[in-house]
Amino acid sequence: MPGPIELTFLTDGGQPAAPTLDRLCAFIDEARTSLDVAIYDAHLEGGDCDRLIATLGAAEARGVHVRAIYNDDHRVRPGALSPPASPPAGPSLLARLAAAVPATAIPGIPDLMHNKYMVRDADTVWTGSTNWTADAWTRMENVIVVIPNPDLAAAFTQDFEQLWERHHVEHTGTFDDAPAHFDYEGTSLAVRAIFSPGRGRILGQLVARRIAEANRRLRICSPVITSGPILSTLAERFDDTTFDAKVTVDRPQMDQALEQWGKDQRASWKVPLVQRIRASDRVAEKSSRPYMAGPPHDYMHAKIVVCDDITFLGSYNLSHSGELNAENVIEVVSAPFADTCAEFCERVYARYS
Repeated sequence: MPGPIELTFLTDGGQPAAPTLDRLCAFIDEARTSLDVAIYDAHLEGGDCDRLIATLGAAEARGVHVRAIYNDDHRVRPGALSPPASPPAGPSLLARLAAAVPATAIPGIPDLMHNKYMVRDADTVWTGSTNWTADAWTRMENVIVVIPNPDLAAAFTQDFEQLWERHHVEHTGTFDDAPAHFDYEGTSLAVRAIFSPGRGRILGQLVARRIAEANRRLRICSPVITSGPILSTLAERFDDTTFDAKVTVDRPQMDQALEQWGKDQRASWKVPLVQRIRASDRVAEKSSRPYMAGPPHDYMHAKIVVCDDITFLGSYNLSHSGELNAENVIEVVSAPFADTCAEFCERVYARYS
């Protein structure tokens, strides 16, 4: 029987890799009938890689129907205004993954298969911002959430099936998920899934609308903020000096976006919006190792938006590119859930402000 919701937050230097690998393997070990895996980046060193592959193999051996999809190209796509989540770090286990279980490689050019989720036994979803890399588990801010709910699992399965059958990103995520309702910490929680590219434009507009409607608080962690609707709404909201907002981004990735916008007149109108937001004293920026400098990778990688009691989290950076990629987001309506996510965002903000 499905258990309670589990929220796990990772910080730069805050934990070793072993506990996250333990949790990942334990999640797989509990599979009894099926396991669908969608992962963007999977690079682990020898022993950790061996253990994860063996765990997936053991699931197959006990009769679990295991399938995996993954992005097969880590290049920055031509014309991208922000990089993908991370370049490869360490030996890839993707080739071994493809050899170990039925797997489909999704071409990463022009649009990334940037999802990070698993669906177990058609009733439990593992998702968040976290890739399967040692740096993601030890050097980046990240979030993992496990939600046991068959209705939510059905939506993730529908997205997985589209990617599995079509072998490309285009025209996937093309459906609307109705909210599922259940109890969480003694109160009612509603959760639904949103996928891009099918609902990418809607997703950017929806996050912007939630920001516009927020009255009590806004908390954001996102490597970049390059979505036009979201940038415009933030700039407008930040004109109110009493608005309680704390936003954390990754400085090198934002600087890269600004540099590229300076060369692209179609996007240059976004530059003053970023400048206004940066000047508001509501934005903290992590000075991570630059994207192309190689490992270790220590980006501010969490993707969370809290607007009053509504939370968005998943694989989606608040970017125009994210509207075109294959991305997964959950929208959660719950005060206790939002409080927990907001507290994490506040700790990250305090560290880098």
